[in-house]
Amino acid sequence: MSISFSGSELINIAIGIEQRGSIFYDIMAKSTENAVARDVFHYLADMERCHIQVFQDMLSEADAYQFSETKGGEYTIYLQALVDTAVFTDDLVASEKATQAGSDIAAMELAIGAEKDSILFYYEMREIMPQRAQPTVNKIVAEEKSHLRQLSELKKKLAAL
Repeated sequence: MSISFSGSELINIAIGIEQRGSIFYDIMAKSTENAVARDVFHYLADMERCHIQVFQDMLSEADAYQFSETKGGEYTIYLQALVDTAVFTDDLVASEKATQAGSDIAAMELAIGAEKDSILFYYEMREIMPQRAQPTVNKIVAEEKSHLRQLSELKKKLAAL
């Protein structure tokens, strides 16, 4: 059985990814005693909320997005697998993972995994979005890559302490 996503479903998945990211980062900001880590977590939570707004703005024309016939069938199953195996599959899981992270370094590892998952999803999402939506998705991918770099640098700093 073939699974397919409408444009609005893809964008709603992206909104969910960003919402769970903001929840995770908000919780981590509250739970760390390290001021540098707290500032990074606050910044990342704010950026995730900005991404939510960008995707919400895209929703008005989302269902006009047409999928390429060559990207059907197995491709949509692949996208579904990306969604199903994401680090944070719902708000409760994001909250639980944040509160169960035993250290700032463990939290960084979770966040790095989540950022990698989101980058991969957005790369694939971009492939089936219309040309006019691709620059927006590219911008979000670039920002997510920036988050990944920030988290990796912070993890190295924390590990050196």
